[in-house]
Amino acid sequence: MTVKEGYKKRYETGDTPWDIGKPDFNLIQTVTAMAIKPCKALDIGCGTGDNSIWLAQNGFDVTGVDTSEIAIGKAVEKASKANVRCTFMVIDFFTNKITGAPFGFAFDRGCFHSLNSGKERESFAEKVAAHLEEDGLWLSIIGNADERREGPGPPQRTARDIVNSVEPHFEILSLVSSHFGSNRPNPPRAWVCLMRKRRFV
Repeated sequence: MTVKEGYKKRYETGDTPWDIGKPDFNLIQTVTAMAIKPCKALDIGCGTGDNSIWLAQNGFDVTGVDTSEIAIGKAVEKASKANVRCTFMVIDFFTNKITGAPFGFAFDRGCFHSLNSGKERESFAEKVAAHLEEDGLWLSIIGNADERREGPGPPQRTARDIVNSVEPHFEILSLVSSHFGSNRPNPPRAWVCLMRKRRFV
């Protein structure tokens, strides 16, 4: 089963522990602390739209993409209830160019870490860079391999996994150990990685 098929199946069965009904606090903290200015933003794997909606409420012009029709349907509903304007699309980021590029800011919570091979992760980073304007920023929230875990949880990546995959295309501005925004009493650990697209002369 591909990553795309896996996520679609989990939305169909309702097995979506990452869908917490609110924006991830790591997004809010990073955008606020780093004073990221409102711009055109791409939310990759936007799910049911909570992070996209928060960005839109804070002045960003947001495009959210996901492969799940169920997730996008819920995102459209949520944005309508919140009275904010977002563009939501059912589309596969891995195989399609997203309308509206270049973006000033890209965000993903759990997409990058879903890819098992370094080659796939580097390809993902290259694709994110291709959607960003010069000096564009990418914030990724990634499962952290420093957590010793017995039960299920998000895929886990080491700091080296991240660096090796993104450095050809991005300068890492910060790589912070945190945890996912979660409704669980003990949220899974996460890396919060903010990157800037490299300039190629």
